[in-house]
This record gives sequence, C-alpha cells and structure tokens, in this order.
Amino acid sequence: MRSSRVPGFRRARIAAAASLLTLAGTAAWAQDSVNIGAVLSLTGANATVGEDVRRGIMLGVEHVNAKGGVLGKKFNIIIEDSGGNPTTALNAARKLATVDKVPVVMGEYSSGITLPMAQYLVKEGVTHLNIASSSTKIRQLGATSFSLVGLENFGNQFSAKDTWDLGYRKVAMIAPNNAYGQGVLEGYKAEFEKLGGKVVTEVLYTAGQSTYRRELQQMSRSNPDAYVYTAYGQESAVINREAEELGLRKTPWYAILMSMSLSDTPPAIANGQIGMELGSVQGAAGKAYADAFKAKYTEGFKTSYTGYGYDGVLLTAAAIEKAKATTPAAIQAALKEIGAAGFPGVTGTIRFDQDRQRVDPPYDKLKFEGGKLAPR
Repeated sequence: MRSSRVPGFRRARIAAAASLLTLAGTAAWAQDSVNIGAVLSLTGANATVGEDVRRGIMLGVEHVNAKGGVLGKKFNIIIEDSGGNPTTALNAARKLATVDKVPVVMGEYSSGITLPMAQYLVKEGVTHLNIASSSTKIRQLGATSFSLVGLENFGNQFSAKDTWDLGYRKVAMIAPNNAYGQGVLEGYKAEFEKLGGKVVTEVLYTAGQSTYRRELQQMSRSNPDAYVYTAYGQESAVINREAEELGLRKTPWYAILMSMSLSDTPPAIANGQIGMELGSVQGAAGKAYADAFKAKYTEGFKTSYTGYGYDGVLLTAAAIEKAKATTPAAIQAALKEIGAAGFPGVTGTIRFDQDRQRVDPPYDKLKFEGGKLAPR
C-alpha cells in the first residue's frame, strides 16, 4: 500500500513542477517582449485599407526587431479587428488596455470609429496614436493622443485650392454622414467659397446602402462643373459604378483621398478620375520602404495609409528607447520631445504642434490611369 502511493505522490510533484516551469517560461517570454496594440478595420467596408496598414505595421515590427528590438527585448504588436464598427473597436481597445495592458494603441481608420475608441484610451491614460483619421475633433481628445496624419483643416485647404486651380467654379459634393464626412464637406466648402467657388449641392450619404442613385441624381440636377467626393472603399465602388451607369462621368470627378475612394473600384471605372491624397512615402526613406513592402508582399501598397502605420511603429519604438521605460506617461513625454525635434519617417519628417498634431503634412495630386494611381 505504501509503495503504491509513493509513485502517485511523485507524479503529482513532477506535474506541479512542470506546471511551474511552464508558468515561469511564459513569464520569462512576457518579460522578454514589449507589447503595443493596434485596432484596424480588417473586415468590413474598409478591409482593403486595414490590411494595407496591417502589412505596414508588421514590416515596422520586423524592422525594429532586426535592429535589436526595444530595451533589449523583442518588440511585439497585438492587432485587433474593429470590423469597421465603433462598438467592436471600443471593446478591442478595452481588451488591449485592461487585459493586454499595452501602453500604446494605434488606430483606427474612420474618424467616427477612432473618436469614441480614443476617448476611452485617453480616459485610461493609454497612449493613442492616430495613424489614419483626419477629423479636426481629434485635436480635442486630450494630452495622451498624438496624430501622425494631417487633420482635415490641412486637407481641405489643399483640395479646395487644387480644384479651384483646375478651373472648377461650381461643384456638387458627396461624403459619408459621419464625423469625417461632415468635416470634409463643411471644411472644403468654407475653403472653396473663400476662393470664389460655390458648392451647389451637398449630400451626406448613409453607409452600407445597396444603391446611391437617388443621391447621385440629386447632385446631377445642379449641373456642376465637377463632382467632388470622398467615400469609403466598398461604398465608393457602388457610387462610382452608378455614376458611370447614369452618365455622370462625362463631368470630371475629383476624389478627396483617392486611395481610399478607389481602393475597391474596378480600374475600368476608376480610369480618368483625378484627386488628392495624403502624401504616402517621401524621399529615399520612402522609396526604401516601398521596395521592402513589395519584396515582402509581392505587390505594392494599395493605399497611402500603410506608411503611417509603419512610421507609428518606428516612432513608438524610438519613444520607448528614449524613455527607457514602457509606462504610458514616460512614452508620452518622449513622444512630445521627439515630435518637437522632428522624427524622420517614411512619410516625411513628423513634427507635432502644441496639441500633439502633425504639422505640415504632405499631400499629393494624383490621377488614375493605366490601372493605378499616378502623379499629375
């Protein structure tokens, strides 16, 4: 009896020891990694953009780790899918902040999703990096939110002057009925009318509709010199197809943020459109990034946002190294210092103003021809 109980006792001790070793190994792995988070639209209407940004982020992580990681540890990013839904994005941010306990969260894409998600992160003291949203309301989020992209005030000035210089004097506009779209419509109109132009029709579309014929017909009745629009990928595909079917493409179409607006539109329909875009990559660093992206994924990036995801990773890594700490407060202080001096990103030099928003962001004038976007 006695001898039969001993092996069981030993087995229990061995199992307990193995369990402790597993836990110790997990703890050691966690201690050897520095984690940050990202919330992206990997499914839903903006999945094309979300995947493009994810690829850029992962390329950034690879670059940082190839250089030795951060603070002598492996750099890692936990990516959550928002599905293009504000509630899902908020839950993802909550998980990253409270379960994964990351000090930095990048994202999202649509301003209407970014704003509530970032408000939560700011309230929790977590560092928020805006890598794609342009609503000017982002400026009001608070002291722990930073923008790597230019906000709408810059973009609206650029697009209004560009359309004026193209000779358009009266335009019809359509944009999504959310924080981003409302900001573009109001801001562009104000800037265009300062120059002497007139927005003759204003339409805010509802996301997810199967058709936008009624809205397009409403716009056509004002006989504009040009149609000015901005729309999310899959919705834009419907708008562009129906504009073609209704014969509206005989009049020029100008897209604000072309890569977003044309990401899901067939090339045959997109051909001939002109517009503006966030400056995607700049200079030698930008070219090196574009080459690395193509080598890694066997195709070039489809949108202008991927470089901002890449820059977000490298900027965060630089801030952690400068802070010599991974606490949100230390990272935020380092970001302010780096942003004041200027950070050499693939999207150009990143500098922050007193509200932690990017100043002098780059923009491009583009056209769609031969199946791709090209400078004009």
